[in-house]
This record gives sequence, structure tokens and C-alpha cells, in this order.
Amino acid sequence: MQHRTHSSVRNFLASVGASIATVGVGLVVQKVFLDVKGTEYLGINGLFTNIMTMFGMVELGLGNAIVYHLYKPLAHNDSEKVRSLLGFYRVAYRAIAGIVITLGLLLTPLLHLIVGKVHIHESIYLIFSLFVIDIVASYLLTYKRSLLFASQKSYLVNIVHIGALVVLNVLQIIFLIKTHNYIAFLVIKIGMRLVENMAINMVTVRLYPYIREKHAARLDDETRKDIFQKIRGLFFHKIGTFFIFGTDNIVISIFLGVKTVGLYSNYYLVFTAITTIVGQAFSALTASVGNLLITSDARKSYEVYRKMRFANFWLATFSATGFLVVMDSFVRIWLGGSFILSTGVLVALAANLYSTMFRAAINSYKEAAGIFYEDRFVPLIESVVNIGMSILLLHFFGLAGVFLGTLCSSLALHLYSYPHFVYTRLFKKTYGDYFRELARYTSVAFLVGVATFWLSRIVTIHDAWLQFGARFAIAIVVPNVLLWLIYRNSTEYKYFKQLAQKIFKRLLTYKHKLRLKAA
Repeated sequence: MQHRTHSSVRNFLASVGASIATVGVGLVVQKVFLDVKGTEYLGINGLFTNIMTMFGMVELGLGNAIVYHLYKPLAHNDSEKVRSLLGFYRVAYRAIAGIVITLGLLLTPLLHLIVGKVHIHESIYLIFSLFVIDIVASYLLTYKRSLLFASQKSYLVNIVHIGALVVLNVLQIIFLIKTHNYIAFLVIKIGMRLVENMAINMVTVRLYPYIREKHAARLDDETRKDIFQKIRGLFFHKIGTFFIFGTDNIVISIFLGVKTVGLYSNYYLVFTAITTIVGQAFSALTASVGNLLITSDARKSYEVYRKMRFANFWLATFSATGFLVVMDSFVRIWLGGSFILSTGVLVALAANLYSTMFRAAINSYKEAAGIFYEDRFVPLIESVVNIGMSILLLHFFGLAGVFLGTLCSSLALHLYSYPHFVYTRLFKKTYGDYFRELARYTSVAFLVGVATFWLSRIVTIHDAWLQFGARFAIAIVVPNVLLWLIYRNSTEYKYFKQLAQKIFKRLLTYKHKLRLKAA
């Protein structure tokens, strides 16, 4: 229990640190990229990134299935089974890389229809080819990192990632400013992708030297059958994820133009940064949750889940409210007033941000339990609703309609998949328990968001920096105070208060010991 808690905290801190680093350098690179290359290049970059997300579906969720099957052999020190799983994973990823190259070749003749008329110096076909090479590089030499995720050592992956990310973005900024060369910008990314993968492989081999042995037994038929069953389920989830989160730029490009994609990509960068920070934090807990589900009963699992869900809710409410209150002021001082989108678009994005973040805790349990095949058709429903509603609402609400369509599609998860496959099966709870909890949390989030947004709009300051400072202060203080007033007597709040006090006391004790040693 203590080891699991320690691993969770360590992975959580490393994930948050890696995500914050990604956000910081990402904002700098986006600013430099926009200043040097302009909105059109930014739109193309965002569009091709979305297409690569579509190609990523070919992976079929194999990584998730392998990590799930690694939990047990790692817990029982079954090195032979671990090597068999990794050998299977390596061969499968090579096949996936080949399929991605084939898809790239097939899509290349259709690029002019997707991109439309653009005024850039480089060939869109060359640019697209480099994007394909980058995603192929992500599948090479990457399979061993699954061992670190399954063994609750994802913090090591994040440490290497932070280092590679800093080097990557420094090099990209230098080349952009000195040469204005977009092709070099992409080539550097490919090179650093390979370097990062090799570094993570070295770390993994050092920790688990037995995986160096070249000859591993063929993976047993029962495990292969279960992996393929989970992959079949995960395939639908991959399709759903792409159509829910990956098609917005394509729809916007076709109906509103690639320059609108460029404008939205600035908001999307911050949106993704926030979801990544929280998502990575909860992903870091997934291995610990998997261990918990193996060693504990439904009651204990639910007790831990309630605490995770409360923290998830607080973070989602605070983040979505902050995004709603601060984003336009931030964009004004970051890029300029001409890059600000309408309030309607901002509200729709904030609602999507809350919906996306709020699922992190329950999704950790769903993935840790290996529930992929059972709800395989839910993502298809999400995909159809998302595409249909996004195109329909776009004609009524413009850009905001695209994101409202995405919000509508998420109801399939919140209203069916999570209560049916997680609450009733893992926790032995009822649908009523789930919907009462969902209604309480969503109502509070809505009220906190409206109250904070209303207050922020009362304060009007003409100086852009002072206005940003005022709204930032409101976004930090008001939602947290309101949530504290509502939940200060709850069991979950008291638990995290006591946990924070323990951590603070340990830090003071550690600091005191360091002083005694120094003396």
C-alpha cells in the first residue's frame, strides 16, 4: 500500500512537471512560429497534426492492451512472460509503422482537396511526408517504455521527455528565427523523437536487463487472444477519440478555411496543455489503480475512486473556469487582439474542457480494469453524433457550433458507458448513485463558472496587462473559494486537507534534518 501511494505521488509530480514544461515551451514556440511563419502555416501545421492523429488509430490501442497484461507478470516477477509480451509488441509496432506509410501514400493525392488554396513556399506534399515520417519514428524503438508505465515508473519517461522537449524547442526556435525554414523545423522534431526513444530504451534496459535476451518464448495463445480482443475494442475507442477530438480542424478547414484553423489552434494549444496536465497526472495513477483492482475489493476500490473523483472535479472546475475567464486577455497580450475568438466560441471550448477533464478519474479505472471490448460500440455512436452535430450546429453558430457538436457527443460516455461498465461492474453501485453524483458535481461546476465569469466581466481595465492580471487573480481566487465554501465539511475535502498537512510536515522535517547535517 505504501509503495503504491509513493509511486502514485512520484508519477503524479513527474507527469505534472513534464506537462507544465510542455506548456511553457509550447507557448513560446507557438508565438515565435506565428511571428515568423504566420497564420496560414500555423493552420497547415494544426491540420496535418490532426491527420496524424487519424493515422494514430492504426495503433489500435495495442500499447494499452500490452500495459494491462504487463501488470500481473511484473507483480509476480515473471521475466519470461514480460519478454514474450515485449517481443510481440515490437513485431506489431513494426507492422503498424508499415501500415502508416501505406496510408500516407494513399492520402497524398487528396491533399489539395483537404488543404484548399494556400500561399506558402514549400510543397504541401513534402510537408505532409515529414509529418508521416515523424509518426513512423514514434513507433520505432518505443515499445520498451510500456514496461516503465506498467511498473509504476512513468516518472522516468517524463524526465527524459522534459529534457528532449527543451532541446527540441530551443533548436526549433533558433532555426525559425535564423532561417525561417519550416522544413528544418519539422526535421528537427523527427530527429529529437528518435533521440528520446533511444534514451528511454537505455533507461528501461538498465532497470530490466533481462529484456536484452534476444530469444523470448512465443506469447501463449490465451494471452494473444485476450490482447486481440482488447484491441478490437480499443480500435473502436481509437476511432471515437479521433472523430471526437481529431476532426475539428478538418471540419473547420473544409467549411471555414485553413486560416480559421490557425486562429483556433492558439486556443487549442492552451486547451490541450490544460487537459494534458490533468490527463498525465491521472494516467500516472493508472498503474497504481490496476494494482489496486487486483489486490482490493469493490468497496476499497470505490473509496479510493471517490477521493480521486473529487480531486478530478475540483481541478476540472477550476481549470475550465480559469480558461473561460482568462483566455481572451491572455491571447491579447500573447499574440494580439486580432487573434481573439468570440465569447460564444470561448464558452463552448470551456464546456468541452470541463467535460474532457472530468472523465479523467473514472477513465483511469476503466483502462486499468481493461474495459475496452465491452463498450466498443459507444465510440462509434460518439463519432456519428460528433460529425453530424458539428456540421449541423456550424451552420447556426459558426465556429462555436463545431465545439458544441463535440460536447453533445460526449454524453454517450457520461450517460451510458461510465455508469454501466464502471459503476455497476467495478464498484457494485447503481445507476442512481452515478447520476446523483454527476448531477451534483455538474451543477456546482456550472454555478462556479457563471459566478466567476460574471464577476470577471464587471472589472473592466483598459490596460491589457492589468486586465490580464485582474482576471487571472479572479480566476485563481474565486472558484477555489466558492468550492471551499461548498465542500469544506465533506469527507473528501477533509482527506486531502489532512494529506496536505502530512506532506507539509514531512517537508519541514526533511528541511530540519538537512539543517542539522549542514551544522
